[in-house]
Amino acid sequence: MVVVYMFFAFLDTSAKYIVLAGIAPLFAVWIRFAAHVAVAFFLLGAWREPRRFRAANLPMHVLRGTFLFGSTVFNFLALQTLQLAEATSIFFFGPMVITALVGPLLGEWAGWRRWLAILAGFVGVIIITRPGSGVFALGHIYALCAMLSNCFYVIMTRRMSATETSESLILYAALAPVVLLAPTLPFTVSLPQDPWHWLILLSLGVYGALGHWFLIRAYRIATASALAPYPYLQMVWMIGFGWLIFDQLPDWWTISGAAIIVASGLYIVHREHRLRLKSSTAPNAEDEELAKKL
Repeated sequence: MVVVYMFFAFLDTSAKYIVLAGIAPLFAVWIRFAAHVAVAFFLLGAWREPRRFRAANLPMHVLRGTFLFGSTVFNFLALQTLQLAEATSIFFFGPMVITALVGPLLGEWAGWRRWLAILAGFVGVIIITRPGSGVFALGHIYALCAMLSNCFYVIMTRRMSATETSESLILYAALAPVVLLAPTLPFTVSLPQDPWHWLILLSLGVYGALGHWFLIRAYRIATASALAPYPYLQMVWMIGFGWLIFDQLPDWWTISGAAIIVASGLYIVHREHRLRLKSSTAPNAEDEELAKKL
């Protein structure tokens, strides 16, 4: 998981670098997913067992891929103006939004303690964006849209994992944006002018594919609750890369808001782990339902 979020930090850092160099965000996103498909095809050995990539519900795959596409596009747009740590802090509010949304969408309702953690996380977002102070800008809106798109992508992944193979979930999530963006290529193509920018542009898909591949490997050898805190390691990478490459350090408002968001997210992880333990030891359905409401 440490490697996973290092690759995801490489992806965001490279994306910020390439869009600031003048590459159109939509074209960069298309290259990112096209390279992702090629690397995933190779890593997963799609030619050996094609049946593993069979889609049980293709329209749902397309919708899920659209949410991933939206998350990536909005993130690339946000990185044009926001610092890496700032955009990542807002993205970390996603697990709290997911906790709120899975109630009406999947029937997994949160108790009052987790709702308080969600509210605290929202306070952290307010501290970072500071609406009404002149700090809140279009980049923050893009970051919030990226976070919301990713929330629906994660919820659909949870819902589809019972009927779809892991290989199909990886491949179609990247293939759908490639197909959807293809008609825009004549209007968005902005080819790099030097080999260095070509290398960075092509690396976007490599980082994304390798990150998802290592993520699957991690979940094969450890439980979801054991791995849940590790995404917050990305904040460390983002602050470091922001300083080394862009000479940017987050201000105290961003650090304070990020600390509140991370603390709220870690509390939700802890609380959901406790609830799973209580549910697994509940002697009957009535006690299990009571445990879920704690």
